[in-house]
Amino acid sequence: MDRRHKIWLHVGGLMALALTLQACSSASPAVQPPAPTAQVIAEPQPATATPEPTLPPTAAPTAEPNLEATPASRVAPALQKIVDGLRRPIYLTHAGDGSGRVYIVEQPGRVRILQDGQLLATPFLDITDRVGSRANEQGLLSIAFSPDFPQSRRFFVNYTAKDGNTVVSGFLARADGLTADAASEWQVIRVEQPYANHNGGQIMFGPDGMLYIGMGDGGSAGDPQNFAQNMRSLLGKMLRIDVSGSSADQPYRVPADNPSLGAEARPEIWASGLRNPWRFSFDRLTGDLFIADVGQNKVEEVNFQPAHQGGQNYGWKFREGFERFAGDPGQIALTDPIHQYAHREGGCSVTGGYVYRGTALPALVGSYIYGDYCSGLVWTLRRNSQGDWQNETLFSTGASISSFGEDEAGELYVLDHGGAIYKLVGVSLPQ
Repeated sequence: MDRRHKIWLHVGGLMALALTLQACSSASPAVQPPAPTAQVIAEPQPATATPEPTLPPTAAPTAEPNLEATPASRVAPALQKIVDGLRRPIYLTHAGDGSGRVYIVEQPGRVRILQDGQLLATPFLDITDRVGSRANEQGLLSIAFSPDFPQSRRFFVNYTAKDGNTVVSGFLARADGLTADAASEWQVIRVEQPYANHNGGQIMFGPDGMLYIGMGDGGSAGDPQNFAQNMRSLLGKMLRIDVSGSSADQPYRVPADNPSLGAEARPEIWASGLRNPWRFSFDRLTGDLFIADVGQNKVEEVNFQPAHQGGQNYGWKFREGFERFAGDPGQIALTDPIHQYAHREGGCSVTGGYVYRGTALPALVGSYIYGDYCSGLVWTLRRNSQGDWQNETLFSTGASISSFGEDEAGELYVLDHGGAIYKLVGVSLPQ
């Protein structure tokens, strides 16, 4: 999520935002969003701004339009604000337990629950006492619920420790699912971080039940220690581990079907050659993996991995997107991204999203929806009838998009790092 830009943006009912953030890139792109502005509907009253706030419940969103009799071509995407006043929201997901709750990660170290349109005052998890978030890319970065969460109550988080290193830990939720025991932590894996940026930070269970961990290249600029191509390092990689039955005595196992990448390669490595895979996701229908990798000076890229096929080397730092960056790969086989965009065309830091599998927007089903942190633009990426990937601009949000989220029903959310969360909904176009 590396960037250095001051952005003034305005959309619908959104207030203008000014946010200055760190970046490795020295050049600020000239962003000229070509997209229509997203309609924003049903804004709740903002929570009272106080230090370390305990937020009151927000107003319930209005009912979504009845689209049963509306053709897909007559339904337009819109953003419905569902909560405001959060502290740097950075990830959103569900527990897969049928409760309908969504869990929101706040970067300083808390996980909040949104239930029935209300933000619960008591955090699900509060580990601010052990999270380091002095730099923009540090903090509590994501949460993943075990596939057997309804029975085991186990979940996992990725956070930056006070010493600046990456920690993936397991915790136990209490029986009601509304709070977790912060004292139940056991450490699964710890990765030393030489610099304060490029932490990656997302964890997610794949359709195979394995835990995937996105690791950045360790930071600074230009991967000075070449971690992304060093198979003895976990940095600059996608990791895949088995945490079923994880405990302090046996934190994880290496799956037997992880790719063999050489005698000296760490067995946890699933894919390599990544710079900062800030957000990735699996298509819940096909199992395909999409990885949004934040670029250096020129381009942002989206990588694709067919279901159950690991071992790819996505090229960093030999390449930035399709562009040559440094060194000669020689005989190393590199996997091209399926899409890239230049900073001058629409931003400076890609925020990966999801393949849409919800019901509110039939025309978008099967599209990978993603955005850019700096410009607030949102695009769709999907294959055409010839099998080629086509990218189209969906709309401009005006938000600093820190993440997308998906609920249990497959509906999508857009997270504004400034404190708000929006749901992607469908509205009927006038006849």
